[in-house]
Parts: sequence; C-alpha cells; structure tokens
Amino acid sequence: QVQLVESGGGLVQPGGSLRLSCAASSDNFRDYAMAWYRQYPGQRCQLIAHINGGGSTPGYIDSVKGRFTISRDNAKNMMFLQMDSLKPEDTALYQCNKLGTGCKWGQGTQVTVSS
Repeated sequence: QVQLVESGGGLVQPGGSLRLSCAASSDNFRDYAMAWYRQYPGQRCQLIAHINGGGSTPGYIDSVKGRFTISRDNAKNMMFLQMDSLKPEDTALYQCNKLGTGCKWGQGTQVTVSS
C-alpha cells in the first residue's frame, strides 16, 4: 500500500502563492493516476485536480482552473500543486491520493488564506 505525505501548506494572504508537495513511498508511483483533494470544516471532500501516470494530462475543477497547476516527478516519486492567486475560499486541508480514492480524513497539509 502506497504511503503519501503532504507538505507545503501554511498561512498566506489573498493573492499569494503556495506550492504543495506529495511524497509517495511506492516504486510503482508512475502507474497511478493521482489527485489533489481538499477537505473543508464539516468534512466535505472535494477533488480539485488530477493527473495521469505519465504526467501529460492534467485536469482541474473550474474554480481552480488557471490558478492551480498540478505536476509530478515520477523519478522522485513526487507530485506537486502550485497554487497562485489564492482566495479565502481556498482555505482547507489539502491531501494527495490516488485518483478515485477520495479524502484521507484528518490528514494532509493545511492551507489558510486570510489577511
């Protein structure tokens, strides 16, 4: 079972940027389509971005399209989420997981967008 560890969250002002990282333990990382999810207070889980195993085909929900960029480095078993033009409504707990798996309740890296 692949272990995934997120990092890079923090407190940022509206309009700012953060880069999240996801480190995977599996040597078969390139075989998995991966995704970033975010979990809001009250535990609502939202898929926000996904990427295929080869890293050539990203996808985004409309609310982050043009502001967030998902990428991966299969040689390092890493995935990233570059977040620009952050808004207060982006405040959430951000998690990485295999596409289709959903949220890992209570795990991830916290992003808080506030002035």
